[in-house]
Amino acid sequence: MSLSIMVQGTASDVGKSMLVAGLCRIFAQDGHRTAPFKSQNMALNSGITPDGKEMGRAQIFQAEAAGIAPDVRMNPVLLKPTSDCKAQVVLMGKVATNMDAVTYHNYKPQLKAQIREVYQSLASEHDVMVLEGAGSPAEINLRDRDIVNMGMAELAQCPVILVADIDRGGVFAAIYGTIALLLEHEKWRVKGVIINKFRGDVALLYSGIEQIEALTGVPVLGVMPWLNVDLEDEDSVVLQRGKYDEVTAKELDIAVLKLPYMSNFTDFNALAAQPDVRLRYVAKPDELQNSDLVIVPGSKNTLGDLRWLRENGLEQALLAHHRNHGAVLGICGGYQMLGQHIYDEVESGLGEMPGIGLLDVVTRFASEKTTTRVAGQVQVQLPGIFAASSGTPLQGYEIHMGETQRGENTTPFATFTECNTQPYHNLDGAISEDGRVLGTYLHGLFDSGEFTRSLLDSLRQRKGLQAWEGEVFDYQAHKDQQFTILADAMREHIDIEKIYQIMREHQEQAV
Repeated sequence: MSLSIMVQGTASDVGKSMLVAGLCRIFAQDGHRTAPFKSQNMALNSGITPDGKEMGRAQIFQAEAAGIAPDVRMNPVLLKPTSDCKAQVVLMGKVATNMDAVTYHNYKPQLKAQIREVYQSLASEHDVMVLEGAGSPAEINLRDRDIVNMGMAELAQCPVILVADIDRGGVFAAIYGTIALLLEHEKWRVKGVIINKFRGDVALLYSGIEQIEALTGVPVLGVMPWLNVDLEDEDSVVLQRGKYDEVTAKELDIAVLKLPYMSNFTDFNALAAQPDVRLRYVAKPDELQNSDLVIVPGSKNTLGDLRWLRENGLEQALLAHHRNHGAVLGICGGYQMLGQHIYDEVESGLGEMPGIGLLDVVTRFASEKTTTRVAGQVQVQLPGIFAASSGTPLQGYEIHMGETQRGENTTPFATFTECNTQPYHNLDGAISEDGRVLGTYLHGLFDSGEFTRSLLDSLRQRKGLQAWEGEVFDYQAHKDQQFTILADAMREHIDIEKIYQIMREHQEQAV
């Protein structure tokens, strides 16, 4: 029987995903076969497993922290919002249906048996399971059909650590209120509290910690300082909090359009980590000024976001940027928007719409979603700023409902020769005749270091700057280093031995 621990939070965005990743790295460092698990994830950031299944990005990077390949069993239910009240439901890596919030809430009890079976299957292959909750366990309006917080803790028969974010204020009220709203058998599972994102002298907290421990009967296991680790965020709430708003100006300025239903914004983490790049997320026309490259990202509501671009003047600003010899790049939904026309009777319900018109392609949405990992290389003899990237290796993944057809004289961007580790041949993407607009379905494009550096050096050359003299940035090695920094900080500031003790004692009680 595996050891297990569940990390729940007093609210969303308190740092659960990051702390789960840190625990996964710690337990793996200690020689334990460790796996993350989140029964239900609501996010527009998703990725693809080696066998072509779709799952949340948070569990993928937690698996990376544990040193194992992502497995769809780590995230059996993924909800991808398509509007304020509706979401696409992905079960075990494949699209099941679209549901509104009330319908899905009524549907959740039917998922319990499958979630239990999936969890037990994964747990049987690992020494330690690190589970993650969603939102808060104190959402009492959802308690009767909960499958992701205390409902999941009961299914897995595991203890719980509660995480509270002190940076947003009211940390002791959040801890006390959350525990007070739990039922008695739920309170029993809470074995510790972690206070997260602290700035300042921890001595100022001691009296508060003593009081909250006395009030709740739950020990505080540690106070984590605010860490500037460069790891993936679970969803775009960090953009609403202005994560990239105060980045120092650098030699290259890259702007990403902050679409309302932007998906997979983690595509750009590798760009933001480049030493000569300032990455900005923009939502106003004048913010495109002085950008060396403008990126139109993926979207879970392509036509809805295209309409938003038009209503907010960003389409005209993008066209003006291109007329002024600026470079444009679209990924997935962004690629579709850059084309001549989009026909969608599947995802948005908006029917059809003319595209921005910077690429000679047309997109039609299909009922089946493409979910694949791919590898290959950039086409040779490309025009414009992409010429220097010709022939460079690429790997990443595709997640899209649309199928895009290129015009007769349109140059494809890349040739994929491998799909889900199997031999494959497919041409991807399109490049404009002037060589300044690129569209591709490849998520994770910028994780390919040689391609990214060649593109950035082309942008540098256009500005009269010399090519970057350092080594090609290795994003995978960078992420691995960040996981270790996170784990080291957690070992310093959290009582990890106490967490081991909690897991062992709970396992003995369960037996």
